[in-house]
Amino acid sequence: MLTHLGPILAIGLLTVPVVFGLAGTLLPAFGYLPALGGTSFDLEPFRRLFAEPAILMSALMSLATGLVTAAFSLVTVMLFTAAWGGTRMFARIQHLLSPLLSVPHAATAFALAFLIAPSGLIARVLSPELTGWERPPDLLIVHDPLGLSMMAGLIVKEIPFLLLVTLAALPQVKPKRMRALIASMGYGRISGFAFGLWPSIYRQIRLPVFAVIAFATSVVDVAAILGPTTPAPLAVRLVTWMNDPDLSMRFLASAGAILQLGVTALAIAIWIGVEKLGALVRERLACAGCRFRRDRALRLGALAVMLASAGAIFAGIAALALWSVAGLWQYPDVLPARFELRNWMRVLPNLMEPLATTLSVALVSTIIAVVLAILCFAREDQIARPPGRGALTVLYLPLLVPQVAFLFGLQLLFILAGIEATWTALVFAHLVFVLPYAWLSLRDPWRAFDRRYDQIAAGLGKGPMRRFFQIRLPMLARPLLAVAAIGFSVSVGLYLPTVLVGAGRLTTITTEAVALASGGNRRVIGVYAFMQMVLPAAGFAVATIVPALIFRRYRDMHV
Repeated sequence: MLTHLGPILAIGLLTVPVVFGLAGTLLPAFGYLPALGGTSFDLEPFRRLFAEPAILMSALMSLATGLVTAAFSLVTVMLFTAAWGGTRMFARIQHLLSPLLSVPHAATAFALAFLIAPSGLIARVLSPELTGWERPPDLLIVHDPLGLSMMAGLIVKEIPFLLLVTLAALPQVKPKRMRALIASMGYGRISGFAFGLWPSIYRQIRLPVFAVIAFATSVVDVAAILGPTTPAPLAVRLVTWMNDPDLSMRFLASAGAILQLGVTALAIAIWIGVEKLGALVRERLACAGCRFRRDRALRLGALAVMLASAGAIFAGIAALALWSVAGLWQYPDVLPARFELRNWMRVLPNLMEPLATTLSVALVSTIIAVVLAILCFAREDQIARPPGRGALTVLYLPLLVPQVAFLFGLQLLFILAGIEATWTALVFAHLVFVLPYAWLSLRDPWRAFDRRYDQIAAGLGKGPMRRFFQIRLPMLARPLLAVAAIGFSVSVGLYLPTVLVGAGRLTTITTEAVALASGGNRRVIGVYAFMQMVLPAAGFAVATIVPALIFRRYRDMHV
C-alpha cells in the first residue's frame, strides 16, 4: 500500500508548492492581493518595477551569470573528461568529488572571497616580495561591477556537480571501446570524444545543465557574498523588497519575480539556440574530416582549470579555518601572529540555536525524502511500467523553476494559512528541494541492483517484505547513506527558502553566515562558514565510514 502512495506523495509534494507558489506570485504581480488592499488586476506593479533604477542592468547581470556559469563549467568538464578520461589523474580527481560537493554554495563563496580579496590569502602569499604591497591594494575584486567574482564562485561549485552527472552518464556510452575505435581512426582525444561520445552524454545531462542555468540566474546567497552591489543582481533586489517593512513592496517583489522567471526562461532559450549552433558546427567539422590530433595544450589547459577550481575551494577552506582561530593577523603576514579559541567561545552561545534548527530540519527533511524516493523505486520494481512513471519527471521542477519565482507565493500562502515561520513549514520548504536530489542520486544505484539476489531469496521462501528489508536495503546501504548525505548537505546549504519561510524567526547556520557577509568581522564569518562546511562533511564521512564497517568482511555484498 505504501509503495502505491510513494509516487503520488512525491509528485504532490513537488507540484503543489511550485504551482500554488507561482500562483501566489503571479496574482500580486498583477495587483491582486486582497489582504493588502489589491482587489483588482492592473499593471501598476510592473510600471513600478521598470521605473526602478538600473533594473534592466540587474536583469542582464542575472542573465549573463547563468549563461557564463553554465558554459564555462560544462566546457571545462567536457574537455577534462575528453582529455583525461580513463587515466590515473582522472581517477584522482574523482575522489575529490565528495568533499567538493559537500561544501555549500555560501561556504564556497566565503572561501573564494577570503582567498581573492585584496587582503586575502593569495595577496598575503605574494606580498610584499612579488607585488610590493605593504598594504592591501585598492582593488574592487569582491563585489566587482561585472560580477566576475560571483561567476567564479558559481563555476568552482558547479564544475564538480556537472562532472558527477557526466560520470553517471559515461558507462552507458562504453567509453573504453569508443576511445579505442576513435583513436584507430586518427582522431585526437578531445576531438574524438567531442565527435563520438559527447552527443550521447550530453543528451543524458541536459536537464542538470538547465538546472545549473536556472540556479545561477536566480542565486541569492552567492550573489550577496560575491556579487556586485551597484546594482545588485535581480534576485538579491527581489529578496530585499520582499523583506521590506512596507508591505506594499510585496507587489513590486512579485512583479520582479515574474521578471526573474522570464530571465531564466530567456537564458534557457538562448542556451537551446547555442546547442543547435554547436551541433551544427560539430557536424560540419566532423564531415570535413578534422581530426585535431595536436591537442596537448588544450588537454593541459583543461587539467589546469580543473585543478585550479578544486584548489581554490580547498585553499579558501584553509583561509576560513585560519580566520576562525586567528588572533592578531596583520597584513601582509601569511599566518596569524597567534592562534586562539576566543572567537569560537564568543560565537558558540549564539551558534547553538541556528545549529539546532539546521540539524533538525536537515535530518527530518532528508529522512522523509529518502523514504519517499525508496517508495517510488519500490513501486517501479513491482510493475514493469507503473502508471505515472513518466510523471516523476516533475521532480526536476523545483530545480528548473527559479526559487524566487515560487517561494514568494509559497510564503504568502503560508502567511494566509497561519503557518509561516513554523518548524513544520520550514521542513516542508526544504523537502521540496531535497527530494529531487534524493531521487536523482538513488535512481542509478537502485536500478543497477542485481535482482537475482531477490530471486534466490524468493526461491528460499522469503516473502516480499523480508526480501526488501533483509536483502535489498542492507545491500544498498552504501548508496542509501550517500543519498542521505547529499540530501543533508542540500538542506544545510539552503538559504532563500529558510529566509522567506523562516521569516527571520527561524535561522540556520547558512542564513546567519550570509547575514554576516555585510559585516567586516572575518573571524566571526570564519566560524560560521567553517561550521557550515563541517556539517555536510560529517554527513559524507558517516556515509563513507559506516558501510566500510558493515561490509568489511562482505565486500561483494554491497552495491
